[in-house]
Amino acid sequence: MSEALTRRGVLAAAGVAAGAVGAAPAGAAPSAVARDEAYWAKVAAQFDAPRDFVQLENGNWGMAARPVMAAYEQHLDMVNRRTSFYSRRQFGGDLAKVRARVAAMLGVEADEIAFTRGATEALQALIGGYNRLRAGDAVLFADLDYDSMQSAMGWLKARRGVDVVRIALPEPASHQGLIDAYEAALKADPRVRLILLTQVSHRTGLVLPVKEIAAMARARGVDAVVDAAHAWGQMDFRLGDLGLDFVGLNGHKWIGAPLGVGVMYIRRGRVGDIDPFMGSEALGADDVSARVHSGTTNMAAFLAVPDALDFREAIGGPAVEARLRALRARWVEPALALGRYEILTPADPRLSCGITAFRRKGRVSDADNQALARELFDRFGVFTVHRAGLASGACVRVTPAIFTSADDVDRLAAALKAL
Repeated sequence: MSEALTRRGVLAAAGVAAGAVGAAPAGAAPSAVARDEAYWAKVAAQFDAPRDFVQLENGNWGMAARPVMAAYEQHLDMVNRRTSFYSRRQFGGDLAKVRARVAAMLGVEADEIAFTRGATEALQALIGGYNRLRAGDAVLFADLDYDSMQSAMGWLKARRGVDVVRIALPEPASHQGLIDAYEAALKADPRVRLILLTQVSHRTGLVLPVKEIAAMARARGVDAVVDAAHAWGQMDFRLGDLGLDFVGLNGHKWIGAPLGVGVMYIRRGRVGDIDPFMGSEALGADDVSARVHSGTTNMAAFLAVPDALDFREAIGGPAVEARLRALRARWVEPALALGRYEILTPADPRLSCGITAFRRKGRVSDADNQALARELFDRFGVFTVHRAGLASGACVRVTPAIFTSADDVDRLAAALKAL
């Protein structure tokens, strides 16, 4: 193992204890751990979170913990010192170890994944490289899908001669209602051969039953590309259990890796349905990594992924998910009781997690919700973000993190009451 991946040594050199966060209380159920404020204060102490406002907009990307940043800085220093000798002689072997670690966490095989600079790059490669479309076919996406992915699906119209079908997901959403909405769309237009599914919406936090929808679509001869940018790390699941074929994920949102880490997944046996990037033959026709070309990447960011996984696994995936759910409930329930706000993310635990969107009842314009987010910050020091693009109108998105305290979300609840 090269100098880059001796993580214990890296952390020691940085003066950081590898177990600084400590394990979640032994024997306690995740729901109980989620409400142990003393424990989460220890977790929060490992982050350099802002103190001049309440950060409830962690969906753009996630803050890396202090031990991860310390390791990243050490990796960055090493890469800078060893430059091309490291990239040509050692990085490939080190990256293979990181790839194996990530694949094991996802419950897939190492040769089914490739690293990218983010989920957007992974999904653009999957959508743009999908080679089973013919002129006259159609592709389908929904109003809650990410803007760049909607654009990529639209790009297929000019490049592949296909039609584009856009649907609005039902509100209020239900588990079966979402499956039915996609099935009805496929029945209405049997030309659809490819659908885009977003596992956790960046607009509202709605969690799609992607396993069931993808299986339904496959039975009708339709493939699904799945955007899991906000799912990996926010929810506790194994990708290999979902039966998906094409997935893009982010490491720098909820996993806590440094910026610039994404993952592309292609299930074994399906790699031939995605063209090599611009016909590249350097890696071989059957190599998943040939489906994307990122050039010279930030090697240190990828080397720090195992450090991020160490930090997260010390807490435990079930505890992280339960904590995010508890923080959501702590502000959503008081907001609903006021009777003045519409919560766009369902209470059904199958359809929600940490991200949640809301708006004042009847106030659906962009201007209304931009003003609401601005007022929350200017008057109460609570940072959220306005989101547009929903068929039903705009909203304000709230995104806690594992360093978010109960007091932070209580401050949001108090602000909504004051408003």
